[in-house]
Amino acid sequence: MPPALLIAAAGYLLGSIPFGYLLVRIFRGEDVRQSGSGNIGATNVSRKSPALGILTLFLDALKGSAAVVLGIILSPALFERIPVTHIPWSDVLPASRSPQLASWAALAALCAILGHMFPIWLKFRGGKGVATGLGAFAMIAPKAVLCAAAIFVIVVFFFRYISLGSIVAVALFPTLTWTLREFGQKWQALAFISLSSLAIVIKHHENIHRLLTGKENRLGSKQAVNQGNQ
Repeated sequence: MPPALLIAAAGYLLGSIPFGYLLVRIFRGEDVRQSGSGNIGATNVSRKSPALGILTLFLDALKGSAAVVLGIILSPALFERIPVTHIPWSDVLPASRSPQLASWAALAALCAILGHMFPIWLKFRGGKGVATGLGAFAMIAPKAVLCAAAIFVIVVFFFRYISLGSIVAVALFPTLTWTLREFGQKWQALAFISLSSLAIVIKHHENIHRLLTGKENRLGSKQAVNQGNQ
């Protein structure tokens, strides 16, 4: 199997693990897709149980990080440098931004996000990819992630829309990554990062429609019901 296809498949399968759905099914005996926004992400899960929502957020982010690590391990560039039995685990994080490995890491991140959005196990009805993207890109572009997080906080503080904060932060993420040079100087890596951001923004199309029509609920309002950002 070609390395790119292997990494893409591995990233997708990791990302498609529906932790939110599984946790609610196991601990509450319910289908989280039948309540709230119908989303399997942490925000909707937290309506059933705040503790399960936090755990979902952590696990969804973790599978994004795991997909990037797996992408690095499976990349031919790594095999050319060292035997698989002597992988320098302490170097995995900087390796994700090296010219040799950045593109493979970014491909794995993109496929993990798509896996979360369109899990084969749930008839391709998944979440919005924010938490999975956070975990994946924290491995690839940690400085850009911190900047995006700051933008998210500022937008939410001034406008009181969580969805708007997510959309703006995600939309600006490729520019932040390019500005901070955290893409291994490979156009392929930057392209995969940009496609990931675009996919997450498109997944927020319902939020965008409500924002444009003035129907999106503000944070802290009495009727505020978050429409599922994860």
